[in-house]
Amino acid sequence: MEIISKFLEKNGIVFTFLVVSLIIYFSELISVKATNKKIPGSAIAIIIGLLLAYFGGVATGGEKGIADIKIFSGFGVLGGSMFRDFAIVSTAMGASFIVIKRTGLAGVLSLFLGIVLSFMGGVLIALLWGYRDAISLTTIGAGACTYIVGPVTGAAIGASSDVMALSIAAGVVKAVFVTIGTPFIAKYIGLNNPHTAMVYGGLMGTTSGVTAGLAATDPKLVPYGALTATFYTGLGCLFCPSLLFIMMKIAFAD
Repeated sequence: MEIISKFLEKNGIVFTFLVVSLIIYFSELISVKATNKKIPGSAIAIIIGLLLAYFGGVATGGEKGIADIKIFSGFGVLGGSMFRDFAIVSTAMGASFIVIKRTGLAGVLSLFLGIVLSFMGGVLIALLWGYRDAISLTTIGAGACTYIVGPVTGAAIGASSDVMALSIAAGVVKAVFVTIGTPFIAKYIGLNNPHTAMVYGGLMGTTSGVTAGLAATDPKLVPYGALTATFYTGLGCLFCPSLLFIMMKIAFAD
């Protein structure tokens, strides 16, 4: 047993790929057999991942979730920024530039509108939680944009660790809801072509949620939604700690 444990520790990233593959496989089975594909397998996989992270953190008292367990240390690499950015870029590479140009002004406006609406929604939630300072409001509002924009903004403006944690939680909840909800609302909003997929990606912004939701709706739409959702993340990281933070300081000045 000790030999196996040491072998897995030395080959953590390979073992992690195996575990993730099994999670995805069983998530798809659950999606098909138990929910008749009404809940995408990717959404179930995200929930399983969150549970594993929680129980891993509780079991070890660590800060990296399941990655704190030595044989699962590969999750720290697989869940890091390198693989995340690679996945985003490789997904967006499948988009057609000709189709992108056809989106025009609607795609651009969807980006700014999506950021502002999500940000204000997050600010409203923060106000309901009792926060009144501009730093906390901005950080949680940014987290409502995506769980990447939240901590980036918090680190830039000096938010506390607990506020940044809340911003990440807000982004994760949004990603899960977008993942699950996209297939249900697709037919009501005409989400059946690259044009609307790009607008939808710009409005929702969460790359993981949009990608998973579109994959469950129509895999051909994934590159287009992922492309604008990726731009959304970049714009959010630019505007939230600058322009939107200044607006919050003016609105909630002591």
